[in-house]
Amino acid sequence: MPSASSGAVISPHLAVRQDWLDKRREEIIEPELPIVDPHHHLVERPETGRYLLPELLADAGSGHNITATVYLEWLSMYRAAGPAELRPLGEVEFANGVAAMAASGTYGETQVCAGIVGYADLTLGAPVETVLEAMIETGGGRFRGIRFITASHPDQAEWGSPIIRPAGLLMDPRVREGFARLARLGLSFDAWMYHTQLGELVDLARAFPATPIVLDHVGGPIGLGPYAGKRDEVFAEWSGRIRELAACPNVHVKLGGLGMRMFGFTHHLGELPPSSEELAAAWRPYIETCIAAFGPERAMFESNFPVDKGSCSYHVLWNAFKRITGGYSAAEKAALFAGTASKFYQLG
Repeated sequence: MPSASSGAVISPHLAVRQDWLDKRREEIIEPELPIVDPHHHLVERPETGRYLLPELLADAGSGHNITATVYLEWLSMYRAAGPAELRPLGEVEFANGVAAMAASGTYGETQVCAGIVGYADLTLGAPVETVLEAMIETGGGRFRGIRFITASHPDQAEWGSPIIRPAGLLMDPRVREGFARLARLGLSFDAWMYHTQLGELVDLARAFPATPIVLDHVGGPIGLGPYAGKRDEVFAEWSGRIRELAACPNVHVKLGGLGMRMFGFTHHLGELPPSSEELAAAWRPYIETCIAAFGPERAMFESNFPVDKGSCSYHVLWNAFKRITGGYSAAEKAALFAGTASKFYQLG
């Protein structure tokens, strides 16, 4: 892989190669097990390609029992005009429209976008409440909360992430002033950051114990740049923070995202796409650490598609998760694959 210093441009996301993915087909493990996918995107941009309802339905219909999904913001379908702070309302409108299409039954039984997580700029402080109220109204009863990404690292060019965010965003008084509006409106918070920043989330969760928080993508243990070849060292630091977070009753964790470039796995370099056995072996330490810390009632598997589709196909990904939980009880599986997500995102 070329480095940033070589002058080559590194994409933050691995390219989706459907012809490569099609080289691997597996029998579905436990095909009847209900699954709520609590983290996917819908997007159409030059740098990401097209992943809209037909593409999601093709993946969700590949063999597993996907009963419902939750839409996560990804700078998609913003309004082209109007005040900057209100332009993300377009994404909520879009996701709610897709949800209405799915709810018609015309496209099958999966309740796509049954919950919607949007973006609101918490640096607005208290005035963000107006934006949040507008999103609740726009969401048609499906809007559940926001994600406010704070992931940032001085060496992130090594994995192609172009957005440098201010350090310590979650400690900023203005951001916390905005964050304080979530609980009073009954909204949740999706957190996405790297393992080097997890201490900030611990502090935030302790300061706002009434706000439901979910940590995306197992908390982002970096595997590239200055952390390449230091997986054991990173794991030790990351796992300590995970246990700290788990001590906060209002925090949950999403089990997935490990197919992203920044984690440093190399499954995308194989002549054949990875098997579920290969993925389970590589991802098991992170997933089992999270489940041991949070318990099945505060942990939920996620696809993170189409981002993780650069590393594996949808049916293989869920097979990998099922392999990891092969020895778990029926009740534990029910929580990890559907119950926890349904409860957190109020998908009644």
